[in-house]
Amino acid sequence: MNGPKNTSFADRLSAAANAKKAQLERAARARSAAESPAAVEQRAAREAVGVAREARIAERKVTKLAIEARQAAALAAAQAAEAAAREASLKAEQEARDAEFTERTAREAIVEAERQAARGARYAARKARKRKGR
Repeated sequence: MNGPKNTSFADRLSAAANAKKAQLERAARARSAAESPAAVEQRAAREAVGVAREARIAERKVTKLAIEARQAAALAAAQAAEAAAREASLKAEQEARDAEFTERTAREAIVEAERQAARGARYAARKARKRKGR
């Protein structure tokens, strides 16, 4: 309160009414300024900038997702190739083991046949000696 302290009730009422009237005028001016063509144009420009920003963000997300999808596809292809190579290697190892087993079995059969033949020869020689001795 900058004024003198001995103001009457009517003075205070008129000051309050004047303050209220000034506040309403300021609000009306602000409302009319907000509805002016320049303010509407500024809001539209701000909104257009926001929409463009959202579009750029969405475009970056799409690009990022496309890159991630390409990387995932490349990784899947590499893993599939690695799995195929591993499968081929395992198959080759199995075939080598099978061939070795077959070869070892054939050698053992040959050795067994030679042993049987030697035994048969010894048996025949013994039989011949018995006949000769009679």
